[in-house]
Amino acid sequence: MTDQDAQRVLSAAPVSAAALMDSPAPRRKPAKLSPAALEVVATEPTAAAYPPIVVSGVVRAIEFILIILVGAVLYFGYVGLAAQSPWIYAGAILTIATCSILAFQSAELYDIYAFRRPINLMAKLVSAWSFVFLLGTAVTFFGKLGEDYSRVWFASFFGFGLIALMASRLALYSIVRRWMRQGRLSRRTVVVGAGETGESLIRVLRTQPDSDVRVIGVFDDRSDDRSPDTCGGLKKLGTVDDFIEFSRRTRVDLVVFSLPISAENRILQMLKKLWVLPIDIRLSAHSNKLRFRPRSYSYIGSVPVIDVFDRPIADWDVVMKWLFDKIIGGLALLAAAPIMAMIAIAIKLDSRGPVLFKQKRYGFNNDLIEIYKFRSMYVEATDATASKLVTKGDPRVTRVGRFIRKASLDEMPQLFNVVFRNNLSLVGPRPHAINAKAAARLYDEAVDGYFARHRVKPGVTGWAQINGWRGETDTQEKIQKRVEYDLYYIENWSVLLDLYIVAMTPFALLKTENAY
Repeated sequence: MTDQDAQRVLSAAPVSAAALMDSPAPRRKPAKLSPAALEVVATEPTAAAYPPIVVSGVVRAIEFILIILVGAVLYFGYVGLAAQSPWIYAGAILTIATCSILAFQSAELYDIYAFRRPINLMAKLVSAWSFVFLLGTAVTFFGKLGEDYSRVWFASFFGFGLIALMASRLALYSIVRRWMRQGRLSRRTVVVGAGETGESLIRVLRTQPDSDVRVIGVFDDRSDDRSPDTCGGLKKLGTVDDFIEFSRRTRVDLVVFSLPISAENRILQMLKKLWVLPIDIRLSAHSNKLRFRPRSYSYIGSVPVIDVFDRPIADWDVVMKWLFDKIIGGLALLAAAPIMAMIAIAIKLDSRGPVLFKQKRYGFNNDLIEIYKFRSMYVEATDATASKLVTKGDPRVTRVGRFIRKASLDEMPQLFNVVFRNNLSLVGPRPHAINAKAAARLYDEAVDGYFARHRVKPGVTGWAQINGWRGETDTQEKIQKRVEYDLYYIENWSVLLDLYIVAMTPFALLKTENAY
């Protein structure tokens, strides 16, 4: 393989969604998992993972606040409000807290492995904390500031602060140990490609100290007679097609291809199948003889890898998205409450039956969820699976239903899903009913890469809706355009984009020509 060939593969990473949609993989029915794969699904913990970067950030914030509280309590308890210079103490407390966090960071006390071994790293904690106070002592001495501070307060701050930090680390250790048993701090990893390179990769991943990678299985696209039943002590769980079904039954965080860069065609064929999943995908370069500059790679421990796909919304973005949904969604629910009450009364007066209607739809990673809607059809005509789309003048729709559907007011109860059930986001690709069709074809049959829109949580409103792609999908072009706009949103997500979509949604609802 030439250097130019390898660079061509590298330049294609991360692979664009549009490129893979233009070259679709052949359609297959959902795979039946092997007994070995079913055993992993049944026995492995599947609790949601906590991103290490977020855990470290939260610990920093807690310790920063803890240090400030210790200093403040000692100030009020010993110095008191009678002091002539309270702002000098406030500045000293904030400075000590800030310098302590920086010192702990330099001592690597915020790495995840440090939370798992607090006893071994107590010496580092004591050293970093002592360094901060020695620095403070030097500053007060050479700056002739000693008369401005109480020596008893300063010494007590050192002693009680150290005790508080050590106690908090021990408490953190008990929490982290429980999270480790639940699998919340490990990256559940699947290796694609059995054989010598796969076995070598698994061996390296397993022997790395303090690694958060947990290899749970091996998949291979080759037939059983061309690939071994076990690899690195792990059973082969199936083919790449089987992996898609496997990842929807259990949590998988990372996929690592153990194939050489020269197997470009095989890699691309598998990517056409896997890119629709909300999973980080990496190509291992540990066994490749051809080496590039270090910045061409990222690393899993000491293993060099090429980034192919990243989970769309990860780490702090998940936190920001969650806060956005709870805060803005909660405010929207409060603002909409009077209107929702009036709609509920109108529905009740217009026709018999319940006010709310629950419908199953596809959610994150293709999971089935139930969303709330205002009932817009007669009870005997309700269609929970949306096997027949509503059309203009549809006799199943009530008088009130025509109005609320036209203005999309029937979607307002989905704010309950956002704020309380957490299975919808305020902004995201709209969740489609399981049997929704375009031109007599199911959506996933009409659009290649349709399920890639499920890499993020669906939303009450979205980029496609404010750009005019809402309402009836009677042609393949309409659903194709929706998916294209949804994928654009996923690949370009930001909080500002969400705010823009929320702000533009009322104006988009004024265009009712496609809503029936």
